[in-house]
Amino acid sequence: MVFHPPVAIVAKAGDAGKYKTGLPAWNMVLRGVLSGAYIAMGGALATVCSTGVQASDVAMRFGMASPGFAQFILGAVFPVGLIITVMTGAELFTGDAMLAPMAAFIHRISWASVLNLWLWVYIGNFIGSVIFAYIMAYGPCVSFDAAGTATLTAFGARAIAIATAKTSYVGAMGIWSLFLKAIACNWLVNLAILLGICADDAIGKIVGIWFPIFAFVASGFEHSIANMYFISTGIFCTGIDPTKAVETVNWVGLWTNNVIVATLGNIVGGLFFVGVLYWVAFRKEIAALK
Repeated sequence: MVFHPPVAIVAKAGDAGKYKTGLPAWNMVLRGVLSGAYIAMGGALATVCSTGVQASDVAMRFGMASPGFAQFILGAVFPVGLIITVMTGAELFTGDAMLAPMAAFIHRISWASVLNLWLWVYIGNFIGSVIFAYIMAYGPCVSFDAAGTATLTAFGARAIAIATAKTSYVGAMGIWSLFLKAIACNWLVNLAILLGICADDAIGKIVGIWFPIFAFVASGFEHSIANMYFISTGIFCTGIDPTKAVETVNWVGLWTNNVIVATLGNIVGGLFFVGVLYWVAFRKEIAALK
């Protein structure tokens, strides 16, 4: 496996950001839709695989009936979304929170170009997330009898539980906790991006991406784009069965109780804790490469 040194990784990140900011707006949206759906696929898999883990006979028999083991399962399967995104050239807002600013630092592109990329990719990510949330809600999360009466499956109940947890941050300290979780999340996500750049072969990229994403999901951190999927699925599921309705699980709550704050935290985590710090650490070596 070819391994690029740190300075080369940072330089390649800047090159990638410059390429992304040069895409036309329609292409940013299209690639954003794809990545939003891919991240949702990882979220859907995590929801299904973690359903009933704590209550299962097998988990209890082997001493794995704990919240930590459920988080382990979530983290182990969720990375598929970012792996597909990176390997297929889709656009994810949280990754662009680091890559686009890195291009501004290295290639001196305008910050207007950075914001333009963020805007269109973010819109695309939301569209892709909601599309796949609908597919999941009316697919594995529900069953229909011959008369067309809908009943939520265990996966649907789990989707509502996840959405409820993600929209239940209360008060100033609750919002602060959400913000900190979002910073930590995108710090790890963008380290995964850099590790993906490290290797030239597929296996090396997959392994490099998998571990940091596993860490952020298992740790319970907050990813704005993933939360677009998780909360949207919960909203659709409560629409299928209104008796399961939760006050905070709605389209307003999606934004005000999670995604807005998570987005701001993700920007800080990607832009400052990876983009700025790595640019400061390696700017002299990068200048020497030119």
